[in-house]
Amino acid sequence: MKNKPKTMTFRTVRVINSLIFMLLLTLLFGACSSVPKRPPEVFSIQSMADTLIGQANKEADHGNYQEALILLDEARRLAISTDRPALRIRVNLARANAMYALGQIDNAERVWRVAEIEAEFSGEPLLASACRVFRARSLLLAGRADPEETLALVQTEQNKLKNDKLLYAVSWTVKGIAEKELGYYAEAEKSIMNALSIHTRGNYLEQAGYDWFLIASIRSVAGDYEGALDALNRAISYDRRAENTFGLAMDWAAIGDVFLKNGNARAANMSWNRSAEIFRAMNKEAMAREVESRVVQVERTPGEGRQ
Repeated sequence: MKNKPKTMTFRTVRVINSLIFMLLLTLLFGACSSVPKRPPEVFSIQSMADTLIGQANKEADHGNYQEALILLDEARRLAISTDRPALRIRVNLARANAMYALGQIDNAERVWRVAEIEAEFSGEPLLASACRVFRARSLLLAGRADPEETLALVQTEQNKLKNDKLLYAVSWTVKGIAEKELGYYAEAEKSIMNALSIHTRGNYLEQAGYDWFLIASIRSVAGDYEGALDALNRAISYDRRAENTFGLAMDWAAIGDVFLKNGNARAANMSWNRSAEIFRAMNKEAMAREVESRVVQVERTPGEGRQ
């Protein structure tokens, strides 16, 4: 999984400020009244919360989990103010995902369970299923869940998610990760390909890039290094189109890992250095140094390095 650091950016500050400003304009003439909100006013708040969730998901896709969580905290406040269960649940789903990525696994698990309970209580079976699948995915990646149990859970929940294409794609992704952990490499790649098909049809570029990243991981573990490099080059293609800088840095780091496994240390070093360069362009110095720590000493050929 593409884990991400915690810096605050001026872009996020601008996003929050502009959204809060629009919210104030929406509520300005009703803020001092005790009269219940009219439907258009409620809809305006719900739309604002939806906008925040969308922006937060975009930040998360680009590795900015701390910024995503800041946006989602405001979205949660708005969701509570409208008392719309589906909106509250969706916000908590996204909050838990961001918490997990920041390493707050226990907090994330608690928020997923809160969201699942509310979904069951409110008659939202699709969202209840989504809560279980997201939680299973993250606990599996954290080494806290059994792959066999995760696979069984996804197979139980999957049909409930068919009416939401993105959640359905997530279920295929989790299924693939569980199959990979169990050593079912062909089945795992097929599952991720099913998610990829959904993402490419919908033009979800970042998600498609991550699908190819996962396929590369499966192929690498299976010993198919050429296939893994091909998948990572496809991931780069999607991440470039999406201008997903974080995804590109992770892709190049993974390419370096695969080159080293395949015995090409020079190509591995070049790939890691390129990854570190991209991380530094994002002001992610810690991640750049981590990638550079993988660089290995390579014996020079006679005359190499001379002008």
